Amino acid sequence: MTRAKIELAYITDPAKRKATFKKRKNGLMKKISEITVLCGIDACAVVYSPDVPNKPDIWPSESGARSVISKFNGVSEAEKTKKMFCQESFIRQRIDKSQEQLKKLKNENRKREISLLMCEYLTHGSNNLDSNNMNYLKDFSFFTDQNLDEIRNKITVHQAQEETPVIMTAREQAQVQGRGTNFSRKKKLN
Repeated sequence: MTRAKIELAYITDPAKRKATFKKRKNGLMKKISEITVLCGIDACAVVYSPDVPNKPDIWPSESGARSVISKFNGVSEAEKTKKMFCQESFIRQRIDKSQEQLKKLKNENRKREISLLMCEYLTHGSNNLDSNNMNYLKDFSFFTDQNLDEIRNKITVHQAQEETPVIMTAREQAQVQGRGTNFSRKKKLN
C-alpha cells in the first residue's frame, strides 16, 4: 500500500490543524521512545503547543530532558556541529550529488551512443558517420583509441600468461614420464 504524499503547507482549518498537531506530536514522542530503546541512546523532545504556549510537552520527563540537554551542552562546539545540517547545506549536498550522478549518466549515455556509432560504422561503413559533426568525430576517435588500448592490454596480459614457466611437483613429473607424454606446462608460477 503506497501512501499519497501530503503537501507540507500550513493547515488553515483550526480543527484540522489541532488534530494534526496532536496526532503528529504523539507520533514523534513514540518514535523518540522507540529509538532510545532500540538503539540505547539518550534523547528528549520539547514541544510547545500553540494552545498552551507556557506548558510544553516534554519527553521522557522534565528531569530526563534536562539531563540530555546538559549532556549536549557539555560537548564542544566543534563536536556539536560536526554532524549537524542546516536545510541549505543539506539541499546543496543533494544538488551536488545529483549533478555528479547526472554527469556520470551523461558520460555513460555518450559512451553507448559512440559504441553504437562504432558498430554502425563497422557494419555499414563510413556512410552513416556524420563527418560534419566535429564532436562526434573527436568522441569516435577517443573511444576507438580507448578500446584499442584495452585490447592491447588484454593481448599483453594473455601473452605474459602464456610465457609464464611452469613448475611441476616430483609426483606430477613422475606421472608425466610414466605416461610417456611430454607436457611443457602444467602449473603457472605465482
